[in-house]
Amino acid sequence: MENNIEILSEIIRKSDNIVFFGGAGVSTESGIPDFRSVDGLYNQKYDYPPETILSHTFYRNNTIEFYRFYRDKMLCPGAKPNAAHIKLAQWEKEGKLKAVITQNIDGLHQAAGSKEVLELHGSVLRNYCENCGKFYDVGYILESEGVPVCSCGGSIKPDVVLYEEGLDQETLEKSVRYIREADVLIIGGTSLAVYPAAGLIDYYRGNKLILINKTPTPRDREADLVVQGSIGEIFSQLP
Repeated sequence: MENNIEILSEIIRKSDNIVFFGGAGVSTESGIPDFRSVDGLYNQKYDYPPETILSHTFYRNNTIEFYRFYRDKMLCPGAKPNAAHIKLAQWEKEGKLKAVITQNIDGLHQAAGSKEVLELHGSVLRNYCENCGKFYDVGYILESEGVPVCSCGGSIKPDVVLYEEGLDQETLEKSVRYIREADVLIIGGTSLAVYPAAGLIDYYRGNKLILINKTPTPRDREADLVVQGSIGEIFSQLP
């Protein structure tokens, strides 16, 4: 792995058009649970499977139960950015990194200082009234009970993409544009199993595709460089 990190470091030094595409593995090192790992939410016992609870249908039909799970398992107010978040923000500030595209909904990239963050699945930090559109922060959700209610009386919904809901088209199109124009595409902390997000890799036209993950992915053979290991540990060794 040491040689791979040296190769990656050299690629980073020479580029000023990097795009990073990240998944749950970027946030697990900040203490946010992964859905598909051995200890992830999908392998814990609930009255309903997490993928059912986090669906549009369940939200509509069992909103109180949805919010009980959501507050307990999806909100991590004490989480802090780790070495990967911090390094990406540094690269952006230096003019090397053009954008972070993330499947995560925790806002940790922005907390680390990143400005151009495309959130494919939304953010738990934003919540809106389904009646009047007024926005509420995560603190309001944490402090409320049952279904949070707007000052107008409407129900408040998290600004996250639930199962059965489509991705925001503008965010998707912008992500495709960044990936297509990138010199270096780094994909980190994702199993590349969730579509349509995982399909974004197909828009990359360059020859510096880098995959960083603890376990192999279905796209490893297509990569120009594969670095296996903890993404925070790997990024802490980069320039």
